[in-house]
Amino acid sequence: MAQQDTEQEQTRAAGVLPVDDEGYVVDSEECEERESAYRERGTSRPITVVGNPVLHRECADVTEFGEELARLVDDMFASQRTAEGVGLAANQIGVGLKVFVYDCPDDEGVRHVGVVCNPRVQEIPAERRRLDDSSEGCLSVPTAYAALARPDYAEVTGQDEKGNPIRVRGTGYFARCLQHETDHLYGSLYIDRLSKRERKEALRQMAEGTPRYPVVANA
Repeated sequence: MAQQDTEQEQTRAAGVLPVDDEGYVVDSEECEERESAYRERGTSRPITVVGNPVLHRECADVTEFGEELARLVDDMFASQRTAEGVGLAANQIGVGLKVFVYDCPDDEGVRHVGVVCNPRVQEIPAERRRLDDSSEGCLSVPTAYAALARPDYAEVTGQDEKGNPIRVRGTGYFARCLQHETDHLYGSLYIDRLSKRERKEALRQMAEGTPRYPVVANA
């Protein structure tokens, strides 16, 4: 037990999250300390909104895991906090790279904080696939919400900001967040999954609302 604790401390010191016995990252520990460290190093940037080309095309894979990526991740956490979001993809601050950050609770109220580069949502066996049609919103479609059915359990594979392979899993609201942010990096917003009528209604809500955070005006 003492040896395991030492290994976990060394892992955290290196900026890498430990993993559980099944190989999933442990992203629910020391959340406040880790989120604050990212955010305090970063600079908040305005949010891109629907219609901006960077949101409507697949982002490039992350291939360099150095200081430039680290600065981007810090800025993403700072931007996420300013916008009071629970997840943020890089293209939502105008950067076309496959990376997202999250600071999101699950349906049990457990907080999860982490970074995923080059994410892929894994196929879930039919017996575990239960749809949740809760309301969904997006920082890039400010002030608009719509019901959207998504699986209430999700697994995402990818890499952390150091380039290490990771597996992240979530239930309920956190599962929705993982799927939503991965969609962003492949050029899809949640309103793209709605019917034409529902999408039109969401855009109407956005047009009539006022964002509570800085946004990039589309040309």
